[in-house]
Amino acid sequence: MENKILRKLFLGFIQIHILHHAKEEPIYGSWMLEELQSHGYKMSPGSLYPILHKMEGDGLITKKEQLVDGKIRKYYSITPRGNEVLKEAREKAYELFREIK
Repeated sequence: MENKILRKLFLGFIQIHILHHAKEEPIYGSWMLEELQSHGYKMSPGSLYPILHKMEGDGLITKKEQLVDGKIRKYYSITPRGNEVLKEAREKAYELFREIK
């Protein structure tokens, strides 16, 4: 039960994290998975890729395919809408963290 609750709570943090990195430079799934895992998020590709697809569907990130070492790699970049959402999410997160610290 607690895992499900924490998972739902952390989903927002994960999306903010994705937007943050997609703003810095295009990201791809396996790199993002390693990045999130380095911050303690226990995720599998089966959890991450639906999040990326949903964010793409919501217009927060855009996908570009590129051939890398004979394989198609999908790179994700932030969109103008994603930038707006990231900016507002950062402001709300800072406000929340100041309150609950």
